[in-house]
Amino acid sequence: MGFAGEREIDMEGRAIAAPGSRRGACPTLAAPMATGDGLLARLRPAGGALTPSQLNMLAVSAAANGNGVLEITGRGSLQVRGLRPETVGRLAADVDAAGILVPAGPPIELSPLHGIDPGEIGNAAAIEARLRNEHKIALSSPLLAPKLSIIVDGGGRFGLSGLSADIRVDALDEGRWLVAIDGDAKAAKPVCIGSADDAARAVGRLLAMLMEIGKNSRARDIGPTALREVFPAMELQFAAGPNSQMPRPGLHQLCDDSAVLGLRPRFGQMKASALSRFLGQTEPLGAAEIRLAPGRQFFVTGCSTEAAKALQAAAKDYGFSSDADDPSANIAACAGAGACASGFYETRMQAQHLLRHSPVLFDGSLTFHLSGCPKGCAHPRPALALTGMASGYGIVLSGLAGDSPDATIAGGEIDFAIEKLARLVENNKSADESAAACLRRLGPQTIVKALKQE
Repeated sequence: MGFAGEREIDMEGRAIAAPGSRRGACPTLAAPMATGDGLLARLRPAGGALTPSQLNMLAVSAAANGNGVLEITGRGSLQVRGLRPETVGRLAADVDAAGILVPAGPPIELSPLHGIDPGEIGNAAAIEARLRNEHKIALSSPLLAPKLSIIVDGGGRFGLSGLSADIRVDALDEGRWLVAIDGDAKAAKPVCIGSADDAARAVGRLLAMLMEIGKNSRARDIGPTALREVFPAMELQFAAGPNSQMPRPGLHQLCDDSAVLGLRPRFGQMKASALSRFLGQTEPLGAAEIRLAPGRQFFVTGCSTEAAKALQAAAKDYGFSSDADDPSANIAACAGAGACASGFYETRMQAQHLLRHSPVLFDGSLTFHLSGCPKGCAHPRPALALTGMASGYGIVLSGLAGDSPDATIAGGEIDFAIEKLARLVENNKSADESAAACLRRLGPQTIVKALKQE
């Protein structure tokens, strides 16, 4: 079932045929999506990288043509909010003028440290360029699902092994790549192992299979028989892909006197004016690029260790955290009411209330998903979900925002309900027990009873 209230608009301001309200639709520069605060455009530059000057030009354009709010998504794309039909084309022109290359088709995601990490074992950027060149027509096909995801992970300190994808190309060692489908590095089904040539051909075959199945097909729709026909060697026991750490905020030494700085905007949202002021400090300190990263964060590259430390000290004044253990990182919040026409409550205001009044729940063991509606755009994985609906809130103790709620709470009672949950943990948690472990031990029946208790 679709959800009312959102639609895709073309660059001339006309509604386009595909309903933007469906969960599978993606807003782009060419077809932004109508939301509660105007039009939303999403873009991911080639390699996920921008120069500080390019990002500043984009921020200035976002302020002039939108409402001055930019967001980094959970997978590391950039969103510009509050556009109007007459300003969409101006934003696109500014992107071109800034020299920002936004490839057509599904994004190809790379580690934020690709090309600069001494521990990288495969040239991920070269594989991305090769896929774009050799499969340009296929990648631009309208038959591909809007949310089709492709990962190229060259390994190194921060990889993408924990991120799920339809198609993933993982470096095994120098010269060998593993192509797998439908999952993260541990769960994806391997179909091919070999050279860069072999990997590129395998991706082309997978794209052809997806288009043959039909529009909007995902890798999970490719049957095992069809896979074996195209990839007869897939029955072999391939080596597992890399098991690298996911990107984390903080100052990270690369080699000699070189460091990168990982920063996370609160809930992934930035004001264009604050971003521009921060960027004004980066180039004089030698920053080369801003690399977008999964987890709603970005990395500043090219700095000396001392320069990175100076930026780290300044970043908090502009709303950017370098603390990997910042409690707000445990909250995935969508735009919510006021910014999205489908939202039933103001998610970020609720998030602030949670952080202030229920600190016992934020020991890092729980992920909260604050979703303004059952679509669950901000977090596609199981979590403790607080889902907005017409009658109030649904609480899903461990699942997706659209799952049947374990408890429903009237609109005016939600703050009390969450505080009851916090007290339940505080009163029952043993000294060496996490909040998540405590809730698992207590079980849904006890938790729901506590939430409903007068």
